[in-house]
Amino acid sequence: MLFSNMSSAAGAAGRYLGQTLRLMVGVPDYETYVAHMRRTHPDQEPMTYEAFFRERQDARYGGKKRIGCC
Repeated sequence: MLFSNMSSAAGAAGRYLGQTLRLMVGVPDYETYVAHMRRTHPDQEPMTYEAFFRERQDARYGGKKRIGCC
């Protein structure tokens, strides 16, 4: 029983750490987005992973509206 609780706590900590690290380097968390959409907007279809990733990249880096040399 104790090992089971420790194992699930370690798993939860690992997931939290993984999510934190992904957010720190700018990798969006698709699973969290889908859970949010199902919970708060059940009438709307979530974006595909590809569309979600592209939208997050555009939001972070300015997409086609970006002005710069690179």
